[in-house]
Amino acid sequence: MTDTAAPHRQDSGPSTPPPPRSATPAKRRRSRIAVTAAAVLLTALTAVVVDTLNAGDNLSNPGRLLAGYAVAWALFAAAAWTVRRAPARAATVLVLLGAAAVALAGLATQPRTSNDMYRYAWDGRVQAAGISPYAYPPAAPELAPLRDNWLFPSGPTCEGWALTHTDSGLCVSINRPTVPTIYPPVTEGWYLAVHAVSPPDSRHKPLQVGGAVLAFGTTVVLLDVLRRRGDPERAPARAALWAWCPAAAFEAVSNAHIDTLGVLFAVLALGTTTAGARSGALLGAAVAVKILPVLALPGALSGQRDPARVLRVLACTVAAVALAYLPYVLASGTGVLGYLPGYLHEEGYDPDHVRRFALLRLLLPNAAAGATAAVLLALTALYVWWRGDPARPWRGALLLTGTALLLFSPSYPWYSLLVIAFVALDGRWEWLTVTLAGTVLFLAGRLLPGFPLQAWAYGVAALVVTAGAWLRSGRAPRRVRGFAPAGPTARLR
Repeated sequence: MTDTAAPHRQDSGPSTPPPPRSATPAKRRRSRIAVTAAAVLLTALTAVVVDTLNAGDNLSNPGRLLAGYAVAWALFAAAAWTVRRAPARAATVLVLLGAAAVALAGLATQPRTSNDMYRYAWDGRVQAAGISPYAYPPAAPELAPLRDNWLFPSGPTCEGWALTHTDSGLCVSINRPTVPTIYPPVTEGWYLAVHAVSPPDSRHKPLQVGGAVLAFGTTVVLLDVLRRRGDPERAPARAALWAWCPAAAFEAVSNAHIDTLGVLFAVLALGTTTAGARSGALLGAAVAVKILPVLALPGALSGQRDPARVLRVLACTVAAVALAYLPYVLASGTGVLGYLPGYLHEEGYDPDHVRRFALLRLLLPNAAAGATAAVLLALTALYVWWRGDPARPWRGALLLTGTALLLFSPSYPWYSLLVIAFVALDGRWEWLTVTLAGTVLFLAGRLLPGFPLQAWAYGVAALVVTAGAWLRSGRAPRRVRGFAPAGPTARLR
C-alpha cells in the first residue's frame, strides 16, 4: 500500500550550488580601489614606523615618539578598515605582504623604548656557558668572564639610554643587573636557541629577527584558524588586526619582547585544537613563556561540563609547565623564581606600595584595590568557563585577558600583545584601546607629570569597550546599531 499522504520527492542526486555571479564592473572597480588604497596605506605605515624608530628613544624624545605612534595607529586603522572591502584572495596577499613589511620596518634600529632584550641576550649567553640563568645576577663576579663591551660598556662615563651604573662601579646595558632573571623556562629556552644560531658580535639583531619570525608566524596561524573556524571572507581583515598593528613592529620586533612567543602558543592552543590534552599542553607552554597566558585557560574550557575533559586540560597545562621548569629546578632549586617577588613590589602590586588598579582606586582605598581586582577577575573567569562559547574559546580569553589589563592598568604596552591576537580572532576591535592605553601611559607619563594619566587612559579604554558591548548587544537604538563593529553573534556577549 502506498502512503499517499507522504510528499513526493524526486531524488536528483547531490545538490550543486548555483554558479557564482560574475562581479559587476562597478564592483570590480571598487575592489581595485580598495586594494590600491590598502597598499598605499600600508606603505605609509611602514615608512612611519621606520621614521619613528629613527627619531630617538623614549627618554630623550618621548613627544616625538608619541606623535609617530599616533600616526602609525591612525594609518593602521585606515588600512584595516579599507582591506575589508578587498576580495578575499587579494586581501590575503596584502595581509601577508603587509605583515612582512611591518616586521621588517621593526628591524630598522636597535630597541628604542625597552632594554629588556639585553637581558634576553645575556641569559642566552649564560646558558650557552653551561650556567643556570637563575644562579647569578649579571653583575655577579662569577660571570665576569662572559662580559663584553656591548652589554658591559667600558669607559670613563656611563651615560646614555639603557645604561645602568651599579654601586660597584659596573656600567651595564641590562636592566636590574644586581638581581637574578625573572623569566620562565620556555622563555629561557628561546634565548638559548637564538644565541646558538647567532653569528658572533651580531648583538641585538638575532633577537629582533626572532621576534619578526614569531610575529609573522602568528599571522599565518591566524589566517589558517580564521579560514577553518570562522568566516573565510572575513579572515584576512581579521588577521590584519594583528599583522599590521603598530605594536607588532614596535614591541614584538623592535623591542623583541618575548611575549610574542606566548601569543603564538596561545593562538595555537585556542585556534587549532579543541579542549583536550594538546590544548592544555600548548597553553602550558604559553604560561611557561610569560605567566599572563594563564588567563586564556578559562576560555579554553568555555562551556565544558565534562569533569574528565576539564581535568585533562588542567593536568596537561600543569604538566607542561612542570616539565619545562624541571631541568632548571634541578640546577637552581627555588632560585627559579628569580626576581618575581621583588618585581611585583617594584611594579606597584604590593598592598603597601600600590601603583596599579587605577580605575578601582578611584572608588576604593589602595589596600582594598588588589583584593577587589582578584575577586572580579575570578568571577569573570567563572563566567567565561560556564557561559562561554566552545566554538569560539578565544572570545572568553579576550574578555578575561582584556578585563585583567583594565583592572591592573599596567604601563607596559607589550603586555597586551595577547589581547591583540585575540582581537584578531574575534573581531572585537574595541579591545585594541587597551593596548593604546598602555602605550599612551608608557610614552606620555614623562610629558604630563602629576596628571592622573593612568586612570584617564584606562578609563577611556573601559568606556570604549563598554560602548562596543552595548552596540553588539542589540539593545542600542536602531539608528546607532548600524555603527556596531562587525562580528558574528555568539553565546558569550
